[in-house]
Amino acid sequence: MVGEPGRIQDEVRTAEVIGSLCLATDLGMGLPLEHGLQSTQFAMRLADRLGVDSATASQTYYGCLLFYVGCTVDAEISAELFKGDLLMNFNAAMFGSPAQTVAGILRALADPDSAMPVRALQAAGRLPLAIRGHRRHIAALCEVAHLLSERFGMSPEVRQLFVHFTERWDGKGLAGLRGEEIALPLRIIHVARDAALQRMIGGVDHAARVVRERAGGAFDPAIAAVLADQATDILALDDERSAWDDVLAAEPTPRMTLQGEAIDWALAAMGDFADLASKYLVGHSAGVAELAAAAAQRCGFPPDDVTATRRAALVHDVGRVAVSVLIWQKAGPLSSHEWEQVRLHAYHSERVLCRSPFLAALVPVATFHHERLDGTGYHRAATATALTPPARLLAAADMYHAMTEPRPHRTSLRPDQAADLLGQEARAGRLDADSVAVVLEAAGHRVLRVARPAGLTEREAEVVGLLARGLQTKQIARLLGISAKTADRHIQNAYAKIGISTRAAATVFAMQHGLAAWGELPMVRTDGRP
Repeated sequence: MVGEPGRIQDEVRTAEVIGSLCLATDLGMGLPLEHGLQSTQFAMRLADRLGVDSATASQTYYGCLLFYVGCTVDAEISAELFKGDLLMNFNAAMFGSPAQTVAGILRALADPDSAMPVRALQAAGRLPLAIRGHRRHIAALCEVAHLLSERFGMSPEVRQLFVHFTERWDGKGLAGLRGEEIALPLRIIHVARDAALQRMIGGVDHAARVVRERAGGAFDPAIAAVLADQATDILALDDERSAWDDVLAAEPTPRMTLQGEAIDWALAAMGDFADLASKYLVGHSAGVAELAAAAAQRCGFPPDDVTATRRAALVHDVGRVAVSVLIWQKAGPLSSHEWEQVRLHAYHSERVLCRSPFLAALVPVATFHHERLDGTGYHRAATATALTPPARLLAAADMYHAMTEPRPHRTSLRPDQAADLLGQEARAGRLDADSVAVVLEAAGHRVLRVARPAGLTEREAEVVGLLARGLQTKQIARLLGISAKTADRHIQNAYAKIGISTRAAATVFAMQHGLAAWGELPMVRTDGRP
């Protein structure tokens, strides 16, 4: 625990970490908190009644918890395109007939506040773009889920579930897999996840009816029949208690654990999951963690406290996913309501982290990064007496790093400008002066390294980093002084070496390998303004 040398826990159950991430995916999807945990309860009850073997049960468990781990992919595009309720319109119909799915998409495309004729025109106008982008979006979602799940120590069998995320029993999924060609754990997860959503919409009887209707279409008829016939028992919930303990108890044996560096690897994946929501946030969590850890070392923190500070920084912004990406992308002034949503993101981080005893130990640092010594911060308005040295350090590191990154309403500040503003905050009594001094010292002495993983050339690594920042091929070409054709060749070569095909997956790879740090290359505006 931060502040208690020698007390840091260096082993944690994997289920604790991915269970917490499951809570974050609920927030990112606009679902009630614990919806994913409840879905996993249903999946495990269903697996038990089907009498599956231990390997299938294990894959079902981890796959269901991680089902929406790719939900932050293309978030800004979806927010701009879909003006209706995507969850209640599209997600509720995604396992229905093709006609039902298309109808759900049309409803999600239109602004629900518009008059009916206007909504029809909006849906018709946006439908071609939605259709063109659908296959690309699904490919990105699957690739990102595959990459992130690997960083939580998932087996190849679990990771492969995400490759076939959209397959249907009737063979009408994107890859055309049919029947038992689809892995049994995924067939169970599909039924359990849809049943959980339908239960939320209309209750247990409604869920049973919908699942029965979809048998032979999206769903394995045998699995759908078991759930529909035993829905009262399988979908039972105690609304007065959390599902957390029951879900952890339901983890099949042998239970997986994370140890040492594997913990950091997993927490970094949580940070990347949150940062993927917007091109302006790419690499933020990892960059803040690097700076905060370097500053903690310079402060002479015990090694365990350095580790805990770094881990807290990796997950400090996971609650961002609860806030609409349109707010993070807004170039103009925020309204009072929008500011209130921004102020609550640290609260949401706390709600995600506090269920796990391991992650809860990081909360006093991770979720205090916007608090200020004079009580003017958020979301608690805590004052100096509540802020530990690691929390003060993280607050300074987060502010400095954010200022050196571009935002929709401004370009990135030069290091000297950021340092000056950080100094002003310290002199005004909002940030701790000693913490500011050591963060600036750490920032001024950092050595920027060019990472070249997966056999990438220096230029390919450079191009992947620019892709992660949201630049298009022509913009990359202009920035690097090469032709668009050459830039595209570098992109395709990099994709082939990494083993991906989408920009979203390249962004995750860039964050994972330190290729997306702002400030290493000149910033090019992508909105057409000078």
